[in-house]
Amino acid sequence: MTRLAFTTLLLLSVLLPSIAVARDAVPKQSTVLRGLDVDSMRLRLDELDLQPLEGIWYYPNEEMTLGIERYRGQHNVAYRIIMLDSHDINVMPGTVIGYIAPTAVDNKFMLWIYSERDRITLVKPLECVATLNATSTTLTFDPPHWRLKVRFNLSRFLPTLFNGLSLIADKVEERQPIGFRKIYPEGVDGKRFNRVRYL
Repeated sequence: MTRLAFTTLLLLSVLLPSIAVARDAVPKQSTVLRGLDVDSMRLRLDELDLQPLEGIWYYPNEEMTLGIERYRGQHNVAYRIIMLDSHDINVMPGTVIGYIAPTAVDNKFMLWIYSERDRITLVKPLECVATLNATSTTLTFDPPHWRLKVRFNLSRFLPTLFNGLSLIADKVEERQPIGFRKIYPEGVDGKRFNRVRYL
């Protein structure tokens, strides 16, 4: 087996399992939770001891009102994003449009949002990193704008060190982060997520 073939196989054996885990982390297509809208989501949230991510959010880029709630998913997926109201009448209220998983950093999350429509369902979840601000009122994410170039150097200037293979990060373009703005519940300095309810 040549060095090039061995290097290629080694690279694939490292990358493919991580790609498979990311693909299996969320369902391949969206589901619809019937009967969920802004009012019913408020009632659900009022009954919970909320975590900072949970609540009703506005997504200005798509003019959507969303709900984020806890979810028991695979591979550490802990929240789902549900569309509650939208100007796009082709997406039903209650449609799960994405998922969120925590990372090792408190305010950083893995976020998946479905990127294409297939009749009445959404498909092809795209993955990115989301950042929750200190007051838990905005969740921003920067769509991937870096691509990885793999270059094979046949002249192999340093053959024993790099085996003729180099990886180069190539910046494609600069983009402004997009994201969600929390509209319910109103926190006080990011510390209170539920209102006190008197019976």
